[in-house]
Amino acid sequence: MAKSKTIYSCQSCGAQHPKWTGQCTGCGAWNTLVEEITLSSTATPSRYQGYALGEATITPMADITLHPETRLHTGVNELDRVLGGGIVPGSVILIGGDPGIGKSTLLLQTVSYLSQHTKVIYITGEESLQQVTLRARRLGLPEENLLLLADTHVEHILKLVQQQKPHILVIDSIQTMHTDLLQSAPGGVGQVRESAAQLVNFAKQTNTALFLVGHVTKEGALAGPRVLEHMVDCVLYFEGEQDSRYRVIRAVKNRFGAVNELGIFAMTDKGLREVSNPSAIFLSRYPNPVPGSVIMASNEGNRPLLVEVQALVDQSHLGNPRRVCVGLESSRLVMLLAVLHRHAGIATYDQDVFANVVGGVRITETGADLALLLAILSSLRNRPIPHNTIIFGEVGLAGEIRPVPNGQERLREAAKHGFKIAIVPHANAPKSHLFDMTIYPVQTLQEAVEHLKNVNVTA
Repeated sequence: MAKSKTIYSCQSCGAQHPKWTGQCTGCGAWNTLVEEITLSSTATPSRYQGYALGEATITPMADITLHPETRLHTGVNELDRVLGGGIVPGSVILIGGDPGIGKSTLLLQTVSYLSQHTKVIYITGEESLQQVTLRARRLGLPEENLLLLADTHVEHILKLVQQQKPHILVIDSIQTMHTDLLQSAPGGVGQVRESAAQLVNFAKQTNTALFLVGHVTKEGALAGPRVLEHMVDCVLYFEGEQDSRYRVIRAVKNRFGAVNELGIFAMTDKGLREVSNPSAIFLSRYPNPVPGSVIMASNEGNRPLLVEVQALVDQSHLGNPRRVCVGLESSRLVMLLAVLHRHAGIATYDQDVFANVVGGVRITETGADLALLLAILSSLRNRPIPHNTIIFGEVGLAGEIRPVPNGQERLREAAKHGFKIAIVPHANAPKSHLFDMTIYPVQTLQEAVEHLKNVNVTA
């Protein structure tokens, strides 16, 4: 049987080298060589995968038999929501997040519940079996049927797992795994890619649901090759401030559900607990209205979410005034300030502008545009907006207010929390009186600014 051969490929130009060097001789780039493997034509797929595979055949689509989609419920409703309704058998789910954010805790809680109904193996490469058991007992989790394995050797893991034939497999974490096909240390680009490829292929061939825990870099991206995210079916990011008890899990890729879906958890001494009413935790109920605070209705996946957008505008003593955003896009803030100047005649070129989304939530949709601009205007003029006002809408470069998706669901969520006034895009206004609210539909930014005078804003 032919042996595999190790080569080093440049990630910039693709040039191949027989051994590692600091600089690529093809393009001159430094530190771009990554270890890869090549197989001769006589090498069998079973050696590469670490287990026997059936021979692939070409099949017409019309001959494919589809089975009803059955999902396994995790017992954690927020996780089920992010996954699109539960775990699809044979799917591969990658969970990334900062150290200590709660990735292992969430998975241990999930698989402990699942192990009561199906066969689960939890493989740890970072902790001992005693440490995993100690955490499970501290959290009060059932432990009778959960199978544990502490190993980092992919070929050995696949051999043992193939004997047990589990329905769900957890790898914590993929950066600790290594394969005999490469000689580099665990955590390297080549090792992560090849280890993940073997595990993913095993999951697809055996219809085993696979969870992979991934480390993140200091920039917040998943460590390792970008191809790792392409190989899996679902990519989840666990977010949250270290000094906050709330955690947000977000789907950035999902072949079986909506992307940008959010799940909200609270970290307690008994592990992660679901937040049944997430809008309430992001709303700051001040005794009296304060300038620069606006409540907006965001839409994350299939869920409307009420969040507080804060703005602070202050006289700048710098030649180049600062524009600082937390939870929003800085480049979009600069663009919106230009629209505010051009189409509403309100200049901020001599003001520092700070914007923040309360609770550590990151808003990426354009529906926050109108709320952000009116929060800036409220702070600039020191005129608070009442608590019972909800605002959302996209602002175009021509000063027009564009509609946003799921406008009715946003208004329904606001009405449920007692909001009585809404400033919304004209196209999102309900055609009939569906809500116990006074709704101001606007078509331009100038109209929205004028409507602030009609919602009892006091100096």
